[in-house]
Amino acid sequence: MALTGARTGRGGGAAVPGADGRDVPAPARKPPRETAGLALAALGVGVAWAVHRLLPGVPMLTAAVVLGITVAHLPRLRPLVRGAGRAGLSFAGKRLMRLGIVLLGLKLSLDDVLGLGWATVAMVLGVVAATFGGTWWLGRRLGLPGDQPLLIATGYSICGASAIGAVSEVRDSDERDAATSVALVTLCGTLAIAVLPLLQHPLGLDDEAFGRWVGASVHDVGQVVATAQTAGPGALTDAVLVKLERVVLLAPLVAAVAVSVRARRRAAPAGPDGGDALRRPPLVPLFVAGFLAMVALRSTGLLPSGVLDAAHTGQELLLAAALFGLGSAVHLPSLTRTGARVAALGLCAWVVVAGAGYGGVLLTT
Repeated sequence: MALTGARTGRGGGAAVPGADGRDVPAPARKPPRETAGLALAALGVGVAWAVHRLLPGVPMLTAAVVLGITVAHLPRLRPLVRGAGRAGLSFAGKRLMRLGIVLLGLKLSLDDVLGLGWATVAMVLGVVAATFGGTWWLGRRLGLPGDQPLLIATGYSICGASAIGAVSEVRDSDERDAATSVALVTLCGTLAIAVLPLLQHPLGLDDEAFGRWVGASVHDVGQVVATAQTAGPGALTDAVLVKLERVVLLAPLVAAVAVSVRARRRAAPAGPDGGDALRRPPLVPLFVAGFLAMVALRSTGLLPSGVLDAAHTGQELLLAAALFGLGSAVHLPSLTRTGARVAALGLCAWVVVAGAGYGGVLLTT
């Protein structure tokens, strides 16, 4: 009986007829080009999780960024990071960041945020506006290249690396600009874990006021938790709620950036194929719409605690992988050209956000 269908060659691959009529093995199917980088990111997440378990004061996301920067500078791993693994690491830094931002919306409930009162909402708006505007202006005055002034201003004023990832996606920023901004914001946020608790009593802040100050002035949610928990559960609760009010502002900020990008590209002369028009971002990017949808879903109160816990774990893992990918794009030798200016901007922005947050807490407490 004649057999029909594909024939199998050596090694399990399908055989195809050659020019002389004989069967020759078909070329093996290559794995996706992102595989190596995603595997490295997964390994980095595992190590970051282990570091956090051994040292609870070190947030997993902070550990992931540091590990990504470290791996990029290890001689044995540098060829993988710069070569075969680059596609997967870039995929993690962009695509997985989007998914993590969507799940971040499940941490927000409008009832909890508004429960702090309109005075606190106004305080958060003022801190974000002062930090964003001041940092962006100073970054441009210092002559930082590319989108670094905008990205650093976004990270300091909203929610650290997550906000940087969201805005860089809409702006289509250079990966090195995003990586440098993430590294700076992560460094300053990590220093805040050690510095701010030392200032609580000299500044005359009780536990709840200290929590609000931390929530208004520390960048990443994990860093807020690590800093505020030193003053007890009351401070931690207020810190997280104030911080989440800042996170709410991520959506309108990204939408405003998208509007500015569309206006700029509309004013630019279109190419013969109309390519510029095709590259205009939507007014509300899909991942921001997903973020808002998750906020609305959480606000219904219908989700059980088990689902919220699973979403929190997934969000942490996704953002850790994304930050590992972004950290791996940091090239420390290239930072020597703008290192002093970047450090100066980071220090000034830190003073601005901490000062504005402290003033806002005194006015609303």
